[in-house]
Amino acid sequence: MSVSLLRTPLYDLHVSLGAKMVPFAGYEMPVQYPTGVMEEHKHTRQKAGLFDVSHMGQLRLKAKKGGVENALAAFERLVPMDFVGLAEGRQRYALLTNEQGGIRDDLMVARQKDDLFIVVNAACKDADASYIAASLADECEAIRQFDRALLALQGPEAVNVMNQFFPDASSMRFMDCIETTYKGHKVTLSRSGYTGEDGYEIGLPAEIAEGFAKALLAHPDVKPIGLGARDSLRLEAGLCLYGNDIDTITTPVEAALSWAIQKARRPGGAREGGYPGAEKIGQQLQNGTERLRVGLQPEGRAPVRAGVELFADETARQQVGIVTSGGFGPTYGAPVAMGYVKTSFAKPETKLFASLRGKTVPVMVKSLPFVPAGFKR
Repeated sequence: MSVSLLRTPLYDLHVSLGAKMVPFAGYEMPVQYPTGVMEEHKHTRQKAGLFDVSHMGQLRLKAKKGGVENALAAFERLVPMDFVGLAEGRQRYALLTNEQGGIRDDLMVARQKDDLFIVVNAACKDADASYIAASLADECEAIRQFDRALLALQGPEAVNVMNQFFPDASSMRFMDCIETTYKGHKVTLSRSGYTGEDGYEIGLPAEIAEGFAKALLAHPDVKPIGLGARDSLRLEAGLCLYGNDIDTITTPVEAALSWAIQKARRPGGAREGGYPGAEKIGQQLQNGTERLRVGLQPEGRAPVRAGVELFADETARQQVGIVTSGGFGPTYGAPVAMGYVKTSFAKPETKLFASLRGKTVPVMVKSLPFVPAGFKR
């Protein structure tokens, strides 16, 4: 029995641009356009690439009583991040954790004047919205805005393009998130992204999404970019893909995401614990873990993909890890991958061996990211 796939507000535009459409997280999404993944990747690194990420979920978390401070305090019960200390107009990377310390989802959360603006992954959005609403039902209302479109413009020329539409764009810092307007419609504009490059994400009503996308594409520096290049860009940037690199049985510490847990929420901090899995995550922050996410560079030109096993030596008798994401890095100029290895093998420049088509291939542990970030600090 065939499964009916959803379509974003830009579906017709993708088809008109010659996109190859594929199923992704329950949607028909563009994996590439006629120029191909390699050119799309390079264009984003050099100019500006336009991504349709409308399949992701947008939420508003609003306190039932009191101001946004009440919503911020309540939200901290679900994540190990500091939101009480987050300034208005700023956003933060966050992790919804479970009682075992695993990751339910990773999300972006911004403090606005009256509420929290939350962007969640497409495959998790219904579950996330229900979980947040149920967990904080006494204090907050979780308002789904799944009918809104979400676009991302990424690359070094993104700021110059966005300045033509939003005068405040150039003055925004990395991880700023503001409320603005486009042709009289409310727009949420953040300076962040999923490529390692400077860029913006634009939340806007579905009915104006195609017109806005066409206006962006009319700029000579902007080209449409599909899921294929989105994956290679985020992999070079060392960014996790939920379901591959992080999941419900992986903790933030194992995933090398401890940087996202601010001092106030760590053991000994002003507001330590109080979130699902806090005891396990706190212990790992203090004592370390048995495994760790690392960057991996295979020898030669053949990529290693998710699921490939890693071994201590070429005899392939002692398995020490597994690849969770892998492909070719066009900017890096070589295959790149990420995976989990036993902590004793996680030091950069440690040589491991991947089991690939019946033979072992040398793989070097590398520091992340593979390509330096171009964020506007």
